[in-house]
Amino acid sequence: MRKQRSPAFAGGLGIMIVLLATVSAFFIDSLPFIGAGATYSAEFSEAAGLKSDDEVRIAGVKVGKVTSVDLDGDRVVAEFQVKDAWVGDHTSASIQIKTILGQKYLALEPRGTEPLDPDTRIPLERTTAPYDVLEAFSSAAETVNEIDTDQLAQSMETLSEAFAGTPDDIRASLDGVSRLSETIASRDAELRKLFEATGRTSQVLADRHEEFTKLISDAGLLLEELNFRQQAISQLLTGTQRLSQQLTGLVRENEEQIGPALEQLNGVVQILRENNENLDRASKLYEPFVRMYTNVVGNGRWFDQVVVNLLPPGLPDIPGDRPPMRTLGGN
Repeated sequence: MRKQRSPAFAGGLGIMIVLLATVSAFFIDSLPFIGAGATYSAEFSEAAGLKSDDEVRIAGVKVGKVTSVDLDGDRVVAEFQVKDAWVGDHTSASIQIKTILGQKYLALEPRGTEPLDPDTRIPLERTTAPYDVLEAFSSAAETVNEIDTDQLAQSMETLSEAFAGTPDDIRASLDGVSRLSETIASRDAELRKLFEATGRTSQVLADRHEEFTKLISDAGLLLEELNFRQQAISQLLTGTQRLSQQLTGLVRENEEQIGPALEQLNGVVQILRENNENLDRASKLYEPFVRMYTNVVGNGRWFDQVVVNLLPPGLPDIPGDRPPMRTLGGN
């Protein structure tokens, strides 16, 4: 009789398989022939600012990335990955400048008839490293600072005096060199400030490389958002145009019913306008009536009334003899 597997065991096995598949998905780019491709290495005389994750290009097209840059004795070894591109056994490599801010990339020039063995490095003879601009300015500034400009000017003047008896052409050349040295000596402080400022500017640009890159990326996102908003506004205008067409059709279809209704409404307005004066006069006449009626019935359940001319006319007006006026009250 076949033994049935435990549901707990089957569930645990399923969870384990899902976890392994999830972890493998994070490292799929590192698997050869699936993600990153083949891994090669090249020797350079200097790193020249090349770093990990920099691009690898062939004929200007990105085909991979740099994985590591390490020092190996008197040279630098850069390992890189190439995907979907052919690399020959005589391929040459060079470090190129990608942006004016100093970012670099690794350029490959495939050569040869056989594929390059991943275990074989591209030798130093087939690689080229550019001269770093920042280092050039720094070296120039240090060299200028070490020059004794006064001694240089004095040497040029001595040389000019020594060749004073030479022909006019040579003497004129030496005089020009002497004046040039004097000019350099007189501008020594300005030149030093210029080279120092240039070095600082280049260093600031290099330090702000990530900020500039982020700024450019944000500008791309902003343009993308503006494009999206432009499409939304275009759709809104299109919908508004369709609504206007539908409303126009609705009015045209119900024009026979809407016309008489508007005419009747216009007649009502005309009647109210003609009787406006009568309504105003009625409001003014209604005011004293309300006031008198309020005075009569202003005592709640009782109302007051005065009866006049109760006695016949002609009786003497004797104080105290006139009968009092009666006030009638009713419930």
